[in-house]
Amino acid sequence: MTNDFEQLIKLWFAEDIGDGDHTTLSCIPDSARGKSQLIIKENGVLAGVRVAREIFRAFDPELKMTVFIEDGADVKVGDVAFVVEGKIQSLLQTERLMLNVMQRMSGIATRTRQYVKQLEGTKTHVLDTRKTTPGLRLLEKEAVKIGGGVNHRIGLFDMILLKDNHVDFAGGIDKAILRARGYCREKGKDLKIEIEVRNFDELAQVMAIGGVDRIMLDNFSVDNTRKAVEIIAGKFETESSGGITFDTLRDYAECGVDYISVGALTHSVKSLDMSFKAVE
Repeated sequence: MTNDFEQLIKLWFAEDIGDGDHTTLSCIPDSARGKSQLIIKENGVLAGVRVAREIFRAFDPELKMTVFIEDGADVKVGDVAFVVEGKIQSLLQTERLMLNVMQRMSGIATRTRQYVKQLEGTKTHVLDTRKTTPGLRLLEKEAVKIGGGVNHRIGLFDMILLKDNHVDFAGGIDKAILRARGYCREKGKDLKIEIEVRNFDELAQVMAIGGVDRIMLDNFSVDNTRKAVEIIAGKFETESSGGITFDTLRDYAECGVDYISVGALTHSVKSLDMSFKAVE
C-alpha cells in the first residue's frame, strides 16, 4: 500500500468516525469477537476486494479476511464474496467505508463490462475520462480496468491532450501543436500528444502539420467518423468522443476507431448493491 493510499484511508476514517463510533462503543464490548460476510444483492462485476483488504488491515491488522470471489469476477444475487473475522467493534466501524468503496467500484466495473461486451468483435477499446470523483480517481480508474476497459490519461501530467479551449487560446491548431512539441523537447518530457478536432477543416490542418500521436473526433456523426477514419488510417491513432451513447457505441466502433472515450463509465454510474452482515 502506497503512502498516498494510506493517507487517503486515514482521511476516510477521520471523516466517518471522528472522535469515535459512539453507537458501537456504547453497546459492544471491546473483547467481543464475530464474523461478517459480504453478500451480493445485485448481479454485476465485483471490484474493490483489494481495496477492502487494505481498509481492514489499516484499521485493525488482526482482522482476518477470507476471500471467495476476486476482483473482476461476475457475481450474482446471493453470492458471498468474502468473510471477515475479528473484533466486532472493528467489523462495525469498517463496514460502511468498505461498502461505499466496493459498491462504487463494482458499479463502475459492471458498467464498463457492459460497454466492453458491446464492442466484442471490433478493434475498438473503451476509455475512461477525467470525469471522476475528486480523491477517488485512482480507484475509479482501477475499477474501469477491472471491468475490461482502458485508462485514458490519469491526470493532466501523463499526457498532452489539446482540446478545443487549448487550441482557441493558443491561437490555432498549428500553434498548439508546435508549442506542445517544443515544450516536450525543452522539458525533456516523453509524453504522447493527442489533439481534438471539431470538423474536417481542423482535421485537415492536423493531417498537414502532424506531430501528434492521436486525433480525437469530437461530436462527429457516425458517417463523418467513418470518413475521418479513412482519412487518418495508418497515420495516427483515432478516438471518438462526445454524444456517444450505449446504443450508438457499436456503430462508432464499426467505423474503425481505435478508442471510444465514455465519461458515463465514472461520472453517473449506479453503485452495485451489496451488504456486510453478521454471520450467526
